[in-house]
Amino acid sequence: MADGLVYCGGMFIKITTSGGRRYVQLVESYRDESGRVKKRTVATLGRADQAGSQLESVIRGLQRLRSDTPPEAGAVATVADVRFESSRALGDVWALTELWDELGFGELRRVFGRTRSRIDVEALVRLMVLNRLCDPTSKLGVLRWLQTVALPRFAPKEVTHQHLLRAMDALVEHQDCVQAALAGLLRPLIDQDLSVVFYDMTTIGVEGQTELAGDLRQFGLSKDGGMRRQFMLGVVQTAEGLPLTHRVWEGNTAEAPTLSTVVQEVLALYPVKRVVLVADRGLLSLDNLEWLRGQRVGGTEQPLEFILAVPGRRYAEFSEILEPIHAQRCAAATREVLGETRWQDLRLVWAHDPRRALEQTAARRQHIGELTQEAQQRAGKLDAQEGGTAFRGRRLSDSGAKAWLYRAVSEAHLGSIIKVDLQSDLFTYVIDDKALARAELGDGKLLLVTNVPELSALEVLRRYKSLADIERGFKILKSEIEIAPVFHRLPDRIRAHALICFIALVLYRVMRMRLKDAGSKLSPERALEQLRRIQYHQVHLGGERRDGTSSLSDADHAILQGLKLPKPAIDDQLALL
Repeated sequence: MADGLVYCGGMFIKITTSGGRRYVQLVESYRDESGRVKKRTVATLGRADQAGSQLESVIRGLQRLRSDTPPEAGAVATVADVRFESSRALGDVWALTELWDELGFGELRRVFGRTRSRIDVEALVRLMVLNRLCDPTSKLGVLRWLQTVALPRFAPKEVTHQHLLRAMDALVEHQDCVQAALAGLLRPLIDQDLSVVFYDMTTIGVEGQTELAGDLRQFGLSKDGGMRRQFMLGVVQTAEGLPLTHRVWEGNTAEAPTLSTVVQEVLALYPVKRVVLVADRGLLSLDNLEWLRGQRVGGTEQPLEFILAVPGRRYAEFSEILEPIHAQRCAAATREVLGETRWQDLRLVWAHDPRRALEQTAARRQHIGELTQEAQQRAGKLDAQEGGTAFRGRRLSDSGAKAWLYRAVSEAHLGSIIKVDLQSDLFTYVIDDKALARAELGDGKLLLVTNVPELSALEVLRRYKSLADIERGFKILKSEIEIAPVFHRLPDRIRAHALICFIALVLYRVMRMRLKDAGSKLSPERALEQLRRIQYHQVHLGGERRDGTSSLSDADHAILQGLKLPKPAIDDQLALL
């Protein structure tokens, strides 16, 4: 009587019991002339409790029969013929490739179809975008990263550093078409009736000392502090955090003049019926205000609406407005207060945070105290020197003391309060009490200029505070996507690098939106890190190749479900480069 069967094609292993002992038999299944299924014993392999060594010999013999290359004389095939290839990350690049195709970014292939290059530009751009999200590195580093991943639906059989550079050149050559194609793909995700868009700029540090014609790498004041060589990056995004467009400028470009260029581009790319532009302090100027008030949306009579923050350096211009407001509403306030008034036929929404005001006032007075104390010590030393007292070290001069204090108050942005008399022969300075009072009047306050008619002051404030999300976008560009430091020298290569990082930010934000809608607390970075554990495996058994993937965990399933993406599968276009 049979105790168990193990099938293998038309033959199977049968374990039978006879006389209280168990035997292993090789049995063949066949059909007789009438078509009935029958079985016949091909060989008895021995007792089950003694068949270990005999079965190993049979297995080796079968392996010799199946091998394409006959073994050398005397050679014996063993389980050592099983060969495993290095595993490669699949889950993260799979998810991003699926998202790329689902959003329609494969349409970029049509844009690059007009290029003279024979390389697959779309595939190489996709490769560089995925690298920014999975393991951001230099273009040379991309080639090393390629050796650790299995890329789905990737046609090129070879990728070199020159291929990547040529793809970047083609990307810039067709930049306007690429941006128009991206806008077409993103339009379904945007509210066509009312779009609140946010615009801000940041600085991106670059390396290198060479000077080129039309160089974007200029020295300017970094948003991270200090002077450095850099370029400027402006990004427009929706209230939901979806990037719409971007621009690159020289590193010493003033922010305010860039506003008109970016707004015109948004209005041209996205035919929405109504736009509310929200921008930060550095973008408010009288020229910008006049220009914005004259803009219309989509060729209609609908005006372009805006919410702009007033720069702190311009608060003195609003002192006549702020003084009565401060006396009546803010001076005795113990918690944040909010209100609005009129300025140049526009709404001026103001907010006052008493806690923040105390902190700013105390910090300024402390800094003034430290500077004036040091100034008094230097003035005393100058007087003592005049009286004949000798000091160790270099002799102090009035011009040197004036230069030190002027530089110190300028760096502290206290030049309007501590005024150094540069015309005097002696070291002289004064504290302007009225300027100090005007500065303290603005402490803890936020001023917003807007022409949006129906939003309450609170809603205007909330819209502006949502601008902080675009600042988080810049942090993502600088951390997860690692846009900086930039080592490219050529202006077009820098523009291509910025565009690749911008597309990566689009994918990142779409992932974040989907994870958030699914109730997941994971960031896209953490989600990709989890999916990276899904590995592609390849094993060679007796001359035949077998492919497979790691088993998916519950966490993997949850992430893919939240992203609305299918689980990884192996196809003929899985590239191992």
